[in-house]
Amino acid sequence: MNIKSLGVILLVAAVVAMIARRLRVPYAAGLVLSGGLLALLGVGSAIELTKELIYMVLLPPLVFEAALYIEWAELRRDLAVIVSFATAGVLISGAVVAAGMHALVKWPWPESVLFGSLIAATDPVSVVATFRAVNVTPRMRLLVEAESLLNDATAAILFGLAIVFAAGESMTVPAVAWSLVVSIVGGIGVGAAVAGAAIALARSTDDHLVELTFTAIAAYGSFFLAEHVHASGVLASMTAGLLVGNMGLHARGSAVRRDHLMSFWEFAAFLANSVIFILIGMRVARESFAAEVWPAIAAIVLVLVGRAASIYPISALFRASSLRVRSQDQHVLFWGGLRGALALALALGLPDTLAGRGGVVTVTFAVAAFSIVVQGMTIHPLLVRLGEIVPSALGD
Repeated sequence: MNIKSLGVILLVAAVVAMIARRLRVPYAAGLVLSGGLLALLGVGSAIELTKELIYMVLLPPLVFEAALYIEWAELRRDLAVIVSFATAGVLISGAVVAAGMHALVKWPWPESVLFGSLIAATDPVSVVATFRAVNVTPRMRLLVEAESLLNDATAAILFGLAIVFAAGESMTVPAVAWSLVVSIVGGIGVGAAVAGAAIALARSTDDHLVELTFTAIAAYGSFFLAEHVHASGVLASMTAGLLVGNMGLHARGSAVRRDHLMSFWEFAAFLANSVIFILIGMRVARESFAAEVWPAIAAIVLVLVGRAASIYPISALFRASSLRVRSQDQHVLFWGGLRGALALALALGLPDTLAGRGGVVTVTFAVAAFSIVVQGMTIHPLLVRLGEIVPSALGD
């Protein structure tokens, strides 16, 4: 990405954010539509959306920033619900989509399983950007953000196993179990270690700029190190963000230092979101959907069905407990299960030699576009109708 293209993207993002605030609509959807318009006008045609750009450059700060706002006491209280959505929910959703694509679209099992695994998780890049813009209830926001962070790690792990399956390699139960342990335990361990070192170093300085630098190292360093040892980079950055947010921010006892840190990461997330959503819109405008109309429609419906099949039955398990998820919260979790950058990063990272790769990538973009624009534009009226926010809360 060249500097001129980046400048155009940031200018458009700033203008769209202003307009979206005035019109009281989610700016993420506006950015996607703006990206499509830029592509049709031939602006920024040299920009290429790649897995490396999304996964290695833009995703770590987004995951880290989202985790900064999650308080450990609240997370611990609802951990059973969140983990259930992020594990069993992802498996159910992925299975529904994979089986449906195989049965309805006649995709081979390898392609169906790959698509089901990469599209199963809600994406923090999309979900957090949408829900951060409205004043939802604290528990609703926690469920949405924490689930989206954890289930991204689950989907990434499942996708790795699906790649092995698609390649025709044998998978034994011990090998799968070991892969899961390395991904989960390794990701959490790396995140904790890097964050611990960053917090210790930050406490030894009174320079807030140096402190911010250490948090950036925690966000990116944990992600890269975890990926290097074949662990979950998403879990590592999430763990680092949780620790910095719950330990590092309060250690100095200074509200000013906390404000500096939060402002820095809020701006970093805004930049990353802006680049991602505009590039998604540009890529969607350039995609040819003519040959994939039926697969795209089927995928959109199956993703919604899979989401419903995971949210409502799992919520029913907690109906008689203190962790009961209210029916209106279930509806928000269902419709607010947006897909976006992570799914696109995984799809774009598929091997060029994979049969049907083009179809999987195109359908993934179709699902992401529908998710961000249609669901993103209608989530606020749904929240108002269900009493989750007051009508004037958007953009306040």
